[in-house]
Amino acid sequence: MRHLLTLFDLTPQELRQILATAQTLKSKLKQGERPAILERYTLALLFEKPSLRTRVSFETGMNHLGGSSLFLGDDVGWGKRESPSDFTRVLGQFVDAVACRAKSHERVEQLAEYNAVPIINSLTDLCHPCQAIADVLTLLENFGEVKDRHMVFVGDGNNVSRSLALACAMLDIQFTLARPDGYELDQPWLDRIGEKYPNAKMNQTADPIAAVETADAIYTDVWTSMGQEAESIARRAAFKNFQVNEQLLEAAPKTARVLHCLPAVRGEEITDAVMDGPQSDVIEQAGNRMHAQKALMIQLLRPEWIAENISV
Repeated sequence: MRHLLTLFDLTPQELRQILATAQTLKSKLKQGERPAILERYTLALLFEKPSLRTRVSFETGMNHLGGSSLFLGDDVGWGKRESPSDFTRVLGQFVDAVACRAKSHERVEQLAEYNAVPIINSLTDLCHPCQAIADVLTLLENFGEVKDRHMVFVGDGNNVSRSLALACAMLDIQFTLARPDGYELDQPWLDRIGEKYPNAKMNQTADPIAAVETADAIYTDVWTSMGQEAESIARRAAFKNFQVNEQLLEAAPKTARVLHCLPAVRGEEITDAVMDGPQSDVIEQAGNRMHAQKALMIQLLRPEWIAENISV
């Protein structure tokens, strides 16, 4: 049984296949084609956290592929009314895959433990692999080839930057995290990347201006994520010099693109002028969530279609 709990569950070749599949499906959609590759398949969306992009992109993507989806909120009683084993194995009798947006990573690991159906991590406190696939897809669309490009994340060593750092390591992209002291990527995650990809080019700095001097993409995220509201005042103080604004963009190459995983707190981690400016790919990046996830679902449920139709 294949799951996607982190990007460690994919090989670099599989990630490239997913990206190529996403590009193909996006091109077909623009031409009005929606191949029913997952006809009669059903995806369950098991969410503990609110969502716009994740929910709508998965539901619409599954519809494009000829399948259907079910949204499962708090009313299904996950972890409350019955044992995790019973819940997961019964759910597996009804659906073909589960996309789970959970408060803790242990929750998606628990689902996968019973191997009822493929589990897709659509966000946990540890990582956000679906977002990272869409991010590198956006970079690929801009530059044609991503090898040796430079991705600079200005912000927190959080779940988004963890997955992005790993995706960059898998695709030979240089990754830099510009962050205040105390908000680094955690060492166990970095060690795991280093063990798997010893040639990965990763570094961290407290100087965002220096970090973006050779950036191909400048990425940011909210300073205070869901569940961190009690830290908001301290975080605003710590990150005040890490805003993606016009001054920071002036220090970067004119070809650098701006990314944000959304939702954004405009005027905090990013200014309106940058968010809505000519170097911003934020809206296209959000749209790429759907194309990336369509390709991922095919990879997990019908990998033979990719083998027969996509060349990398």
